[in-house]
Amino acid sequence: MDKKLEMNRRSILKGSAAAAAVGVTGADQLLNFATAWAQASPFKPEPKARINVLRWRRFVEAEDKAFMAMVDAFQKATGVTVNISNESFDDIQPKASVAANTGQGLDMVWGLYSLPHLFPEKCLDMTDVANYLGKKYGGWFPSAEAYGKSKGKWIGIPVATTGGLVNYRKSACEKAGFKDFPKDTAAFLELVKALKKNNTPAGMALGHASGDANTWLHWALWAFGGNLVDKNDKVVINSPETAKSLEYVKALYDNFIPGTASWNDSSNNKAFVAGELYLTCNGISVYVTASREAKQIAEDMDHAYMPIGPIGRPTELHLAFPILTFSFTKFPNACKAFAAFMQEKENFNPWIEAAGGYLSHFLAAYDNNPVWTKDPKNTVYRDVAKRTLTPAGLGTLGEKAAAAIADFVVVDMFANYCTGREDVKGAMAIAERQARRIYR
Repeated sequence: MDKKLEMNRRSILKGSAAAAAVGVTGADQLLNFATAWAQASPFKPEPKARINVLRWRRFVEAEDKAFMAMVDAFQKATGVTVNISNESFDDIQPKASVAANTGQGLDMVWGLYSLPHLFPEKCLDMTDVANYLGKKYGGWFPSAEAYGKSKGKWIGIPVATTGGLVNYRKSACEKAGFKDFPKDTAAFLELVKALKKNNTPAGMALGHASGDANTWLHWALWAFGGNLVDKNDKVVINSPETAKSLEYVKALYDNFIPGTASWNDSSNNKAFVAGELYLTCNGISVYVTASREAKQIAEDMDHAYMPIGPIGRPTELHLAFPILTFSFTKFPNACKAFAAFMQEKENFNPWIEAAGGYLSHFLAAYDNNPVWTKDPKNTVYRDVAKRTLTPAGLGTLGEKAAAAIADFVVVDMFANYCTGREDVKGAMAIAERQARRIYR
C-alpha cells in the first residue's frame, strides 16, 4: 500500500476511535454540527482535498482524543482527508523548516511560539480566517495579534497557549515555612532553598526543552530587567541586569534536584508524578496526569503565577501554539476551513475542557468555559494568553526573534553559567555573539 495512503488510513482510524471514546451521542452531535457547518461556512474546500497536518505530540491524552474526534467529524462533513502526524516539541521546527525549504510534505503545521515568523513568506495569508473568528468570538487578545500577524496580515492562526506556571506540593511548601505561595523572586529563592533542605526539592529544566526551559528562563531574564534586544532590535543581552538574573538562576539551580541541565519537556512531568519533585514550572499537564495516576499527589498540588522580580511587574512567557498553512499547499481552502473549524465553539469548548486547562484560549469568548472555574486549581491558567509576553521581549516578533528562541540562545546562556562551563561574563558574551549573528 502507498505509504501516504496508509498514513491517511491510520489517521481516519485514529479519529474514529477517538470519536468512539467521547460516546456515540457526542460523536453524532459533533458530526451533525460539522455537517451543518460545512454547508454554511464561507471556506469551501477543494474537491478531493488531502492535507497533511503536523502537530506537537500530546501531553494530555483526553485532549488528543477530543482533537481526533474533531478531525474525524471534519473529514466526514467536508470530504477532506486529513492526515495528522505528531512530533515532540523539539522536532516540530526542524520538520517544518524542511517542508518550507522543499515546498512539499506538509500543508499545515501546528507548532510552537513564533514558528510562522521563521518563514513568513512561505505562509499563506490567513487574514480572512482570523477576521472571521475574531468577529464571531469576542476578538483576539493582543498576544494573538503579535504571534499571528506579520506586516499587517495574519500568517498564522493562534489556536491556544499552555501556561508555564508554578506547579507545587502544598504540604512541602507549608513545611518549608510558606503557607502562601511567595509573590516575589527573593521569597521564591528562600522557598527553593528550604525545599532542598527538607529533601523535597524543586527543579526546572535547563536543557533544550522548547517549552519548559524557554518559559521560565525568559521569565527570569525579564524579571531582573535583562533583555536579548531593545525596542529597536539592538542586542543588549550583555548587561548588569542580565548578570543579576544569571546569579539568581544559579542560586536556584544549586538547590534543584540533580539532572535538570539535561531535562527535556517531559522530564519534570515524570519526576513530579513519581513523587521525586515538589515544585516546577510547567503546564497543568502534571496535575491532569496526577489526577489520573497519583491522586494523593494531585490532592496535595496547587498552581501559582510566576513570582514578580525587581522590575516590579509580571514577566511571564507562555507556550503559544499557532497553526500555519504553507503557501505552496494545493488545497488552501481546505486548510482555511480546518483552521476555522478548530476554533468554532462546538469544537473548541469541549476540546479545552478535555484538555483540563492545559490549553488556554486566545479568543475572548472562551473566558466563560467552565473548565476555568469548576476546579479552582485550574483558574490561574485561564488568563495566560492575556498575561504572556512574546519571545521577542522588547523587540519585534519576526524572523530574527523566532530564530533566537529556536536556537535556545537565552536557555544556553543560563545553562552555560549554571553548569560551570562559563563564568557570568563568558556566558553573556557567547549569547551576545549568537544574538548578533541573528540580528545582523
